[in-house]
Amino acid sequence: MSSSQVRQLRPFLSLIFITTTLLGLVFIKMEERRLSYVVLKLTKEHKKVIAFKKQKELQLAKLTRPQLLENVATQKLTLKRVTPAQIIHLTPTQSLARTNP
Repeated sequence: MSSSQVRQLRPFLSLIFITTTLLGLVFIKMEERRLSYVVLKLTKEHKKVIAFKKQKELQLAKLTRPQLLENVATQKLTLKRVTPAQIIHLTPTQSLARTNP
């Protein structure tokens, strides 16, 4: 290529470079916006999961309340309330003596 041909191609090449650069910038901006929507969606989903977890923890705490468990045991399962005479207190020496014959 001669220098005159290169001079004729310079405006065309600079136009291609500028166009490519601007299209690249547009693509980057579009990706940035798309990713921000993805982050927003995931943030909302994360908040829903945290709220659901808290709800389940409260539900578990309500279901495992000692008063509720006692009511279920006495009313539905027909169990009787424990008396002090039924409780066996073990000391470490007694428990070892019973396990080792």
